[in-house]
Amino acid sequence: MYQAFFGLKEKAFSIQPDPDFIYWGRAHSMAFAMLKYGLMNHAGFTVITGGIGSGKTTLIRHLLNQIEGECNIGLIYGAKRKEKALLHWILMALDQPFERVSYVALYKRLQDYLIEEYAKRGPTILIIDEAQNLGAENLEELRLLSNINADKHQLLQLILVGQPQLKDILQDPDMIQFCQRVSSDFHIRRLPFGETIAYINHRMSVAGGNGSVFTDDAKSLVFQASRGIPRVINILCDTALVYAFAVDSETVTARLVQNVLADKKQYGVLQVDGAND
Repeated sequence: MYQAFFGLKEKAFSIQPDPDFIYWGRAHSMAFAMLKYGLMNHAGFTVITGGIGSGKTTLIRHLLNQIEGECNIGLIYGAKRKEKALLHWILMALDQPFERVSYVALYKRLQDYLIEEYAKRGPTILIIDEAQNLGAENLEELRLLSNINADKHQLLQLILVGQPQLKDILQDPDMIQFCQRVSSDFHIRRLPFGETIAYINHRMSVAGGNGSVFTDDAKSLVFQASRGIPRVINILCDTALVYAFAVDSETVTARLVQNVLADKKQYGVLQVDGAND
């Protein structure tokens, strides 16, 4: 509703993962470098963690855009700790039949599939988003499944993406065998002050606008309230643009951001406290 008013070609602060808007600060640059390193070096496991709204899924989308068509990829989102059907999820992600047969039969099906795909295109890549929901038992099953190989060749590469709880699970002493399979990993932390300012400017620029729409004081207040969490920055900046449009202001001031914060505290469902890491 406010795009034309601010000279934008699209929303600058959508909360949907959009690789076109990636801001390559240090954390996201390093995380993506570790993702690429893991793929290029045929790592058995690559682990990327970060707080809610830190931009993990956007990085995965960017990775998929880069490698799509070059290799076989499966994506799992939504598998849960209590479910005893991880192998079913894997076969479904790889577009393979997973009807109710014995576990041994399913394992054989996966093994044959990975060998066949390796001969055609190389290793199969399996990406599991929200991997902290799997729990230790399912992660151990993944480790055992990663034993499928052909001599020295890695048939299956696994990328686990999750919240900080995934780090906690993997740091348990009982998970040492799993951790020894992790060749590449990185934890995405919040944006520091300078990168938060650059992030706001970057997204406004990609959307066709100018970061100067937000005053310096407004950007500082957004940082304080969001504590550098990208998704929270997006929510606050998007709402601030709506407020500015509503009062016919071409500038987002600190006062407008204060109004956004006050209204969200009183009427909204989002608790803007930057509590996750």
